[in-house]
Amino acid sequence: MSRICFLFNHDQLHQVAHSLPIALTLAEGGGAEVTLAVASDALAAHVRRLAGDRLAACRLVQLTLASPVTRMLARTLDRVLPAHKILLYRENVAFFRQFDALVVSEKTTLLLKTRYGLDKLKIIHTRHGAGDRAIGFGRESALFDLVLVSGPKIARRLVAEAGVDPARIRMVGYPKFDLFADASPVALPFPDPSRPVVLYSPHPSPGLSSWYGMGQQVLDAFAASDRFNLIFAPHVMLFQRHWTVTISPPALRRVRQPRIMHASNILMDPGSPASSDMSYTNRADLYIGDVSSQIYEYLLRPRPCVALDAHGADWQGNPNYTHWQAGPVVGPGTDIIAAVEQAMATHADYLPVQQALLADTFSVTDRPSAQRSAEAITRFMAGESACD
Repeated sequence: MSRICFLFNHDQLHQVAHSLPIALTLAEGGGAEVTLAVASDALAAHVRRLAGDRLAACRLVQLTLASPVTRMLARTLDRVLPAHKILLYRENVAFFRQFDALVVSEKTTLLLKTRYGLDKLKIIHTRHGAGDRAIGFGRESALFDLVLVSGPKIARRLVAEAGVDPARIRMVGYPKFDLFADASPVALPFPDPSRPVVLYSPHPSPGLSSWYGMGQQVLDAFAASDRFNLIFAPHVMLFQRHWTVTISPPALRRVRQPRIMHASNILMDPGSPASSDMSYTNRADLYIGDVSSQIYEYLLRPRPCVALDAHGADWQGNPNYTHWQAGPVVGPGTDIIAAVEQAMATHADYLPVQQALLADTFSVTDRPSAQRSAEAITRFMAGESACD
């Protein structure tokens, strides 16, 4: 029986739902011995909360930094870099060596192969999100032994841009939908619940995000409006650090906090579980964003949306901005409320495009994505070729 570890090694909780459903399904099927490895108390609690009684089929292990020197280094560097996440690999090489395969939703785990010599360990990538950003299709994707993808768009770009061998790709749908797509609408604390609900979710990457150039403008516009309720739920990493460092595109930027908002029609959520468990994307009547893949989770039920172009992007015909076809695109100085009203009035014009984007992004069958993913992993570990 294969020994398979699912690793949850991130600063926040938002990546857990992209692979946990697969782990639980695989463990319940009895075809593998499944270990869930978490990097913090918060991640352990989140895994327990989402898994519930199903956790009994798995072994849960919390990894730590054992060396005092390493812990001090992590505390110092974590202010600007994900140091704890990276150092955890070095200190737990022996732990990872015991497994036949490691399933992850991010790419830093490749250090176990490229730096720490675990050549025999199969590393399986579930990815997280189904967006269009170029960083999702970098050459390092070709280093994974198996890549599970949500739909044709991801598979196509991985082959063309990242050089991934098609034989290493399995199309399995979107496991996160198994957990949250049909969740009951979340209750919102707005005094006037009859107003349409707008969700604004800017990305943290300074070179792409709308927050730095347009974010406060958006909040001020809705604070002054008597027409809409606004949920401000940015990517959970936006306010995680005082400074943000990104590789693609290269950027270093101080993160400015929003001004304190006392408007009763604005809900500020800088990173609760609701900001990444589809509570808001399921509930919103309109989405405002920039480059976050969350737009595709929102479009699972097509509705109006607005893209904020804070950088004068050459976006038309650019695959990294494909989702900007789903609604009006506006830049700095725009009347945000008027743009939202236009998007709602013209949604019928964008509906065919939204439906096409959805079909290209997510492969949907009569079987849950977690089941398709677990079967793909089982076949892969048994040495079978792609047959999805």
